[in-house]
Amino acid sequence: MDKFWCSLCIIIVLQLSQLAISRREQVPTPPLPVLPLPTFSQLKWQQRELIMFLHFGVNTFTGYEWGTGKENPAIFNPVGLNANQWVTAAAEAGVSRMILTAKHHDGFCLWPSKYTDHSVASSPWKNGHGDVVQEFVTAVKAHGGIDAGLYLSPWDLHDRRYGHDLQYNEYYLAQLQELLNKYGSVKEIWFDGAKGKTAKNVSYYFTDWFAMVRELQSSINIFSNAGPDVRWVGNEKGFAGNTSWSTINSTSLSIGNASIIDYLNTGDPKGTNWLPAECDVSIRDGWFWRKSESPKKLSELLEIYYNSAGRNCVMLLNVPPNSTGLISETDIQILKEFRSAIDTIFSTNLAEKCLIKVSSQRGGKGGAFGPDNVLDSDHLWTYWAPRDDGDKKEHWIEMRVPNGGLRFNVVRIQEAIGLGQRIIRHEIYVDDKKLVEGTTVGYKRLHRLKEVHGRVLRIIIKESRGLPLISSVGLHFDIYWNPSEQ
Repeated sequence: MDKFWCSLCIIIVLQLSQLAISRREQVPTPPLPVLPLPTFSQLKWQQRELIMFLHFGVNTFTGYEWGTGKENPAIFNPVGLNANQWVTAAAEAGVSRMILTAKHHDGFCLWPSKYTDHSVASSPWKNGHGDVVQEFVTAVKAHGGIDAGLYLSPWDLHDRRYGHDLQYNEYYLAQLQELLNKYGSVKEIWFDGAKGKTAKNVSYYFTDWFAMVRELQSSINIFSNAGPDVRWVGNEKGFAGNTSWSTINSTSLSIGNASIIDYLNTGDPKGTNWLPAECDVSIRDGWFWRKSESPKKLSELLEIYYNSAGRNCVMLLNVPPNSTGLISETDIQILKEFRSAIDTIFSTNLAEKCLIKVSSQRGGKGGAFGPDNVLDSDHLWTYWAPRDDGDKKEHWIEMRVPNGGLRFNVVRIQEAIGLGQRIIRHEIYVDDKKLVEGTTVGYKRLHRLKEVHGRVLRIIIKESRGLPLISSVGLHFDIYWNPSEQ
């Protein structure tokens, strides 16, 4: 009799175990990714949205945008230089990465390089014992929450080795090693193809440069026209394309090639490389500080933000220190206004007042891919996923106000890009009236509209690569937006 009960217990336990396993097998899994995918460091970069450039050097004292390479280092004397002030200004603006021009096209180095005398070591600043790069990275590190990046111009108007491929590339690599070995963690390195029409012809050994950078700083983002981590957006206005893919074919890119600007601006839905765009623009007309210039108005900065961060890119805003070595108070003030405006616009999501309906849900109701995910704080790894209905082309998500209506003028849509960029075309309707015919979404798409009063907003995904995965939706009111003034 004991054997019977023992056997019966074993049978029951086995059956319960099989039932538990079968239930686990029924839990819906995430859809397969759509390649290519971002790396971990690219995802972190994308979430920054706003980063800062610091153009500083001998041009700050001459008033030129591009120097000649013949400047006397004696003109460089920023007697009040305070890198902590730069970092404080950046932090108050919500910036989480700062990139300093360690060397611009004139060849003057902001650190005492042992490979040239054309540097701070030959200037009167701190009697030749100063090091701007060191003060910059020290201030960044002391603050916390902000990363350091460096720009090292490939074009060098001063050094006599420029024009001789082997000698110049050895010199450039030597300076790269100095910067990436001596100054701690550097999270972004900036290369460009800028070169004057009469410049000597030099072949840059980019493959060698990139390999050296990776060896010395494994988690760094490398920026250039051709990546390999971040690409140029193709202009210096800070505007991404209305269609903006993070994907592109890197084999079609080359640094300094003016014929690919449109391709850089829009990306490629068939691209095999994940290479998102960075939108560089200056807070003033020029890249280096001039006393005669003033910063852009708040409305201009917001317009750039909507067309960069609001088009699946990162906005790189140049804020040049002045000849004293400080960021000008006028620039600091507009930066504070800019951050305050962004916070004011996006701190409240009116969609949280709405009831959400969707065309379908992967795994059915109660699963992990429901529409409530679009209102949580995770904009990468929680998302609404529709059911895979085979040939069904359109999917939609609807926001309905239970009582009365909503007043808004910004619609925010975000994709779960950790599983690939997918949306090709989308439309937005309010109370059955079409207001938007859009293309790509990516990490973030911001549609700024004339003021809308409505009860039902519907976002229809007309076409996508695989199933669309919507990580966040927001309805906001921009009090600074006046379409009649644009």
